[in-house]
Amino acid sequence: MPRRILIVDDSAYVRRSMRALFAGQRDFEICGEATDGQNGIEQAEKLNPDLIILDLSMPVMNGLDAARALRLSRPGIPIILYSLYSDGAIQAEAIAAGVRAVVSKADMDDLIDIAIAIFKDKERSKASNQES
Repeated sequence: MPRRILIVDDSAYVRRSMRALFAGQRDFEICGEATDGQNGIEQAEKLNPDLIILDLSMPVMNGLDAARALRLSRPGIPIILYSLYSDGAIQAEAIAAGVRAVVSKADMDDLIDIAIAIFKDKERSKASNQES
C-alpha cells in the first residue's frame, strides 16, 4: 500500500511539481494539498497522511509553526521541511520543532530518497522496539 503524502505550500506551481515528482513512485501517493500552515494542520487532521512535506515560508502560518502544532496533534507523522534557504539555524530550529529532514528547494529531486529513508528508519525503530 503506498504511503500517503500531504503537500503544504502556498505556490500552486511547487505543489504541481511535487505531485509530478512523486507521480511515478508506486510507494507513494499524494493524498492532499494545503496552501498554508493552518490549512495544512486542518488537512492533516482530515486526511491522516503518512508524511507531511511543509514549505518554510507561507502566509497565515509558516512551516516551523505548523510543524510545532503538528508535533502536538499528530506526533507519529514525519515531517519534511523544505525551503529556498537551508542554513544551520533553520535546520536546528526545524529539528527542535520535530521535523525529520530539511531539504533545499534546489535539491527537490532528493525528496523521494529522503522520504524512503525516513520510512526505512521508522521501520527499523519499530522492529527494534518489538525485539526489546
